[in-house]
Amino acid sequence: MNRNLIANVVVGENNKIQGFVENLRNKRAMAFLVIRDHTGRIQVTIEKEKHPELAAIVDQLTVESVVTCVGPIVENSYVKLGGKEMLPEEMEILSIAEPLPISKDAAIDSRLDYRWVDLRSDRNTLIFKAQTELVAAMRGYLLDKGFMEIHTPKLIGAASESGSDVFELKYFDRKAYLSQSPQFYKQMAMASGFDRIFEVGPVFRAEKSFTNKHATEFTGFDLEMSYITSFRDVMDIEAELLQAALKNVKEKYGEQIKELFGLEVIVPALPFPEMKLADVYKELEERYGYTCPEEEKNDLTTEAEHLCAKLSMDKFGHEFLFVTDYGPEKRAFYHMRDENGMPLGYDLIWRGTEITTGAQREHRYERLRAQADEKGLGEDVKFYMDFFRYGCPPHGGFGLGVDRLTMLLLGIPIKEVMFLFRGPNRVSP
Repeated sequence: MNRNLIANVVVGENNKIQGFVENLRNKRAMAFLVIRDHTGRIQVTIEKEKHPELAAIVDQLTVESVVTCVGPIVENSYVKLGGKEMLPEEMEILSIAEPLPISKDAAIDSRLDYRWVDLRSDRNTLIFKAQTELVAAMRGYLLDKGFMEIHTPKLIGAASESGSDVFELKYFDRKAYLSQSPQFYKQMAMASGFDRIFEVGPVFRAEKSFTNKHATEFTGFDLEMSYITSFRDVMDIEAELLQAALKNVKEKYGEQIKELFGLEVIVPALPFPEMKLADVYKELEERYGYTCPEEEKNDLTTEAEHLCAKLSMDKFGHEFLFVTDYGPEKRAFYHMRDENGMPLGYDLIWRGTEITTGAQREHRYERLRAQADEKGLGEDVKFYMDFFRYGCPPHGGFGLGVDRLTMLLLGIPIKEVMFLFRGPNRVSP
């Protein structure tokens, strides 16, 4: 007999369920078990006199043991779990659980030591159901728009982008690095004539950041597209992408997210509001008395980033805010610049946190080489520069952190939202 997921059991028929024993009441004449899988729970009721062989099995069970039960599903209005229960005719112990090493209210670092146990809850399961829907919706939206999905290497021969914050490793007889982002290879795809691509994959950052939003390894969702006329083409597709994704998440899991995390999933209206960096600082000072140090005004400070959540809601009634016109010293060398040297790119802020840096890229070889030399990169990016020597269309793109998106969606720290968190002090389990 095939296994039935608990959410799909059929009343009046024999079903085979498999899962964890979440609760166990072993009385003299009756035994009541609550069996859980990732789709739900069901009560299993055993009359000991009628089934002494099952009673003997129940006597061996502990909470969180794993079992198989086979029997009919019947309706019972007294049962709180959906008004139905299983009356098993067969039972098998698949695994006996020892006493659990952590409690539900243990500190996060203790819970991470036993993450496989910590994940056994509706709340934690919902994190990954919502994340699955988020990524699936973004992937589906882009496939409908004619994008191709690619998978770029994570072992690279030269330190990517700035050359800093990379993990170095021994690669046979030479050095290699873990990729900070698929940026260079996304642009290689544009030079290959792929026009529209995206990637979902691991990203590595050797940053000693101890915040609730940073990790040394996370999942990136990256996009690149050719034949754009402005970086605003990139902004437009990102806004549409996020609107579509959040709409799907709200429809499927909005009520559960509100119940378990206390947050409303807001489907953002189009277009997303946009402000220049200088205007952001001006408004933050006038509205909230925040003054940015002069030497930091070419970038968005962490405090200003947080205040953007309030600014965007107060000024536009919107959770998202595009911020443009950053100084060139704070932008990557491959961002295209206008005639005044202003990078043609943006950051996207959601709920007070930066989720994207996007831009139109510089696709003209001579200008790109000059900007790389200006940053002192030279030989470090020689392989990348070759992508542009044989013709390349104008293009742009952005990257999103899947884990950070999920974190903001649910209002919890990055450590809780990742399947297995990686940070400066954690590389196991």
